[in-house]
Amino acid sequence: MDFRRRSKPPLEISMTPMIDVVFLLLIFFMVTTTFNRQTELTVNLPEAQGQEAKEKQKTITLMINADGDYFISDAEGKFHQLINRKISTLKRALVQMAGSNRKIPVIINADGKTPHQAVISALDVAGRLGFKKVVFATRNAVPKQ
Repeated sequence: MDFRRRSKPPLEISMTPMIDVVFLLLIFFMVTTTFNRQTELTVNLPEAQGQEAKEKQKTITLMINADGDYFISDAEGKFHQLINRKISTLKRALVQMAGSNRKIPVIINADGKTPHQAVISALDVAGRLGFKKVVFATRNAVPKQ
């Protein structure tokens, strides 16, 4: 029986795995850090004190229901449904209401569940016709009690 102790090689700490872990941590923190970019762009918004207009300006009101159907108001404020959802029909209705005056504001009153494409189409048609004042009608939120 051989009861001699065998000599063990001396223990060494390998630095390679430790360096790998440090680099992985460095990469992780670099990727997950959000950078503050507030100083890249400074925007000074104009200030105004609004007053209600003394004269009621002529407007074109375009209403879009939840199904994506278009309705346009006449001079008396009554809404009339367009015969279809085609862009050409919407274009003809806006031209008919505005005539040659493209400074008339167009108010888009869309339902909250209106398809996104219907609203984008209305914006696109108004922009292509040269309307500069296109606004969205909203209502104030009623606080829940």
